[in-house]
Amino acid sequence: MRINYVFLFVLFFGWSQISFAQSSKEEPAVEQSEKKKENIWKTLAKITYKKQYNEIMGFKVDVPVFSQDVLDLEGQVIEVKGYIIPVEGYKSHHEFIFSAFPYNMCFFCGGAGPETVMEVEAIDPVKYTSSAIRLRGVMKLNAEDINNLMFKIVDAQQIKEKKK
Repeated sequence: MRINYVFLFVLFFGWSQISFAQSSKEEPAVEQSEKKKENIWKTLAKITYKKQYNEIMGFKVDVPVFSQDVLDLEGQVIEVKGYIIPVEGYKSHHEFIFSAFPYNMCFFCGGAGPETVMEVEAIDPVKYTSSAIRLRGVMKLNAEDINNLMFKIVDAQQIKEKKK
């Protein structure tokens, strides 16, 4: 009798795992697309660093080594949600720093890493707000110029959130 219960348990557990796996594979394309958009910052975090001598600085600096997931974003149109970081010179509203975190938690002010910020070159002016906004633009990677951030979005445009 005990074997029958074990058999039934294994059969039920196996069936539930198969059903769960199939349901997660059959996510609507729109839902998968939204998850991908939300995971841009997570993807950008897939980097390591190597020490490399810099002629200008005269000593070794940390140079980013991008994972294949990050390299695949080069030249692609991406959407990313984040926060405008008010820096000196933010008068044009066309060029600014964008962060995965609000001002008090960003790379410059808080404890986040350099993979959590990017430069933005917007087509149209983007008005400052302390709330999160969504941008769409072309991703550029930078592992060479230490005077610029590792990530940059060019031809960026603000995406207005749909009101629910």
